[in-house]
Amino acid sequence: MTPEERVAGHFRWQADGCRALGSLLYARLLEEAAHDLLAAGPTAVVLAGHLENRRRDAVPLRLLAGVHALVLAGSAPALGRYYPSVGGSSPPDDGLWAAFRDVLVEHGPAVRAWLGHAPQTNEVGRAAALAGGLCHVAAEAALPMRLLEIGASAGLNLRADQFRIEGRVATAGPAMSALVLHDAWLGAAPPAVEVEVVERLGVDLAPIDPLTDDGRLRLQAFVWPDQVERLARLRGALDVALAVPADLRRDDAVRAVRDLHLVDGHWTVLWHSVFRQYLDDASYAQLVEAIAAVAETATPTARFAHVMLEPEPSSTADAFPVVLTTWPGGQRRTLGTAPAHGLPVTWR
Repeated sequence: MTPEERVAGHFRWQADGCRALGSLLYARLLEEAAHDLLAAGPTAVVLAGHLENRRRDAVPLRLLAGVHALVLAGSAPALGRYYPSVGGSSPPDDGLWAAFRDVLVEHGPAVRAWLGHAPQTNEVGRAAALAGGLCHVAAEAALPMRLLEIGASAGLNLRADQFRIEGRVATAGPAMSALVLHDAWLGAAPPAVEVEVVERLGVDLAPIDPLTDDGRLRLQAFVWPDQVERLARLRGALDVALAVPADLRRDDAVRAVRDLHLVDGHWTVLWHSVFRQYLDDASYAQLVEAIAAVAETATPTARFAHVMLEPEPSSTADAFPVVLTTWPGGQRRTLGTAPAHGLPVTWR
């Protein structure tokens, strides 16, 4: 098998995934790109030097994001007619691939530059799980909160308390927030308490600054253009980020937790979502050890909480548990479940 044949297989595999998740637009483009790669067309030219990448490197999604960035910037209006992210409504007919191919020809170097960007999104739907978790934390002790997120990407979920939650069982957050998460809470409503977050810190190995034009474009470009609701949530969260400051740093998660110190008169809350998969077993063991070391220092006035939305290691279920552990005491509770993108959360 040639490198071209192997990578074309990656494109077809990703096309099947996009089709299964409802993106006929990307499914069509990826199938066409696979054929074009084998025919030594513009796709092959753009991918030159990247044919040894592994499937998990997600080269097809990087290519698509590079093109999407041009569409979002207004540099590919013919293709934009097919992209709902910029108001396009044309069906994915034969003209779709022709317009996409023209972008590869006319903007090849710009698209190629995106092949160096690992796919990274900030799933703000997961903030619904954190917002409810913080309600449970506040109900246990009414103290201001210091929030740390590991694997934070752009740190948008650090503003979870500033998003408007409009669940079927309860509402929370500012009524005039730029982001409203509709039908976000099902089941038993979280406690109706005031949540006060006084510090927001996010760490990531490759953080994206949501306050810059480049950062905002990067985050939007990796969202599939026909996932308009997800894109609308992201744009709302970006607007909230402009108004609500957060400290975002490039750092290793284990080191960040090891450096964490509890503060008297406060909750210190550690949060992460769908992050465990990026750690090997040794790193995860170090993270667990670091969390335990912080927990040992908790007191009734310097409290520690750990909130996470992570898949169970041995489970194939689509719903992930929302788990809260608080110290002192180490009480661990499964508060509810949520899908990978976070919405809706079904509370117990």
